[in-house]
Amino acid sequence: MKLEDTSGPQTSPGNAATDDYLGRRTLRRGSAGWLLLTGLGVAYVVSGDFSGWNIGLAKGGFGGLAIATLLMGIMYAALVFSLAELSAILPTAGGGYGFARRALGTWGGFLTGTAILIEYILAPAAISIFIGDYVESLNLFGLTSGWPVYLACFAIFIGIHLWGVGEALRFSLVVTAIAVSALLIFAVGAFTEFDAGGLDDIPAGGDFGASSWLPFGLMGIWAAFPFGMWFFLGVEGVPLAAEEAKDPVRSMPRALSLAMLILAGLAVLTFFAATGAHGSNALKDAGNPLVVALQGDGEATALSRFVNYAGLAGLVASFFSLIYAGSRQLFALSRAGYLPRFLSLTSRRKSPYLGLLIPGAIGFALAAGTGNGARMLNIAVFGATISYALMALSHLVLRIREPELPRPYRTPGGKLTSTLAFLLALSALLATFLVDKEAAFMALGVYAIALAYFAFYSRRHLVASAPEEEFAALAAAEAELERD
Repeated sequence: MKLEDTSGPQTSPGNAATDDYLGRRTLRRGSAGWLLLTGLGVAYVVSGDFSGWNIGLAKGGFGGLAIATLLMGIMYAALVFSLAELSAILPTAGGGYGFARRALGTWGGFLTGTAILIEYILAPAAISIFIGDYVESLNLFGLTSGWPVYLACFAIFIGIHLWGVGEALRFSLVVTAIAVSALLIFAVGAFTEFDAGGLDDIPAGGDFGASSWLPFGLMGIWAAFPFGMWFFLGVEGVPLAAEEAKDPVRSMPRALSLAMLILAGLAVLTFFAATGAHGSNALKDAGNPLVVALQGDGEATALSRFVNYAGLAGLVASFFSLIYAGSRQLFALSRAGYLPRFLSLTSRRKSPYLGLLIPGAIGFALAAGTGNGARMLNIAVFGATISYALMALSHLVLRIREPELPRPYRTPGGKLTSTLAFLLALSALLATFLVDKEAAFMALGVYAIALAYFAFYSRRHLVASAPEEEFAALAAAEAELERD
């Protein structure tokens, strides 16, 4: 298939038209070192430690959620190690789209990029609603959860992103550090009240394999998969910062590995401290499980109030960083012509301003129009699991098809690691139908519309000079030379 750039009269790389096209679509390089990238990886996820994961207790009980979290942790670890190799091979803003484009062709690239966009546009919309709920519960400035709070979230934090990526990532690192510190302080306080008898206090039902540890039976483990993911959901977005990173070939693998290690530690601490302090049954339906773990039905304490405020910081950190990730994936897809090209234009401060403003407007409209944060998060999880399966498959395909491709970082376990990530991602995808069928079918509907746009229009108007497309074209040329 011929790639063309219809935005100008000529399309070959290196000519004036191409230089002008890419010159108006550049990011600020060298803005983030390994520390900021590690902070970004943790920021994507940290809000999940404060709320959401506990709903898995209502699906699988303590044992079911524990096993689900372990399996999802293994999936994310395998995926992160696979992405570390891929991001060192192709350090561009395309992230998962770029990896899949090289391994699976234009259709694979678009399928992966669209799934990532679903995750990173829907998740901030959901989190803005949760921020509103926290603002109301804390009685901050007398505000209630509603569209003014949602609008303020998008306006303030998109504004910081428009200011510049270096400033944005430093802000994210500070807020994330506050949230992580609060989780550690919470764990210390909660473990002083730890009672192992509360871990399995959810009454067992009549499901197959039910017990005090698995009150909803063996199927409860599978149903808890999406909630076990909440301890890690989003960490895979670190490679989207590749074009703005210092020495991405070295810093990306390091940041991904460190972020995953920190998140795994926080997951274990939060899960055991919260359930042991006040019992699984009390937490399974709580909107603020860490606060409930500390105070139960009693009066607020100094520690519980602190954790409540810190929960707001965690939500802000994830909201802020997910906006960043969505804008970079949109930027890369638009720059390559998969989506309308005007979305990849950058400002004088090298921010993709339309890639920030338009998804932000969509997210605000969804939050204000529906107010259903849980439904939007379930749609986001559906998109995430599709992208995980395709990114893991991309690693596997490149290992088989291009074994001699230079790999500055090599995934421990190689093909076995990405195969494990692929199989667990497919299991998590199927589990989303157990949790919220309507959300899964809504996500499929959005997917179908996007695919129709690609099939009937954009696949015939791709930009050959975009970095991810050039990388794939080089592979095709090398393969053709080998055949000759």
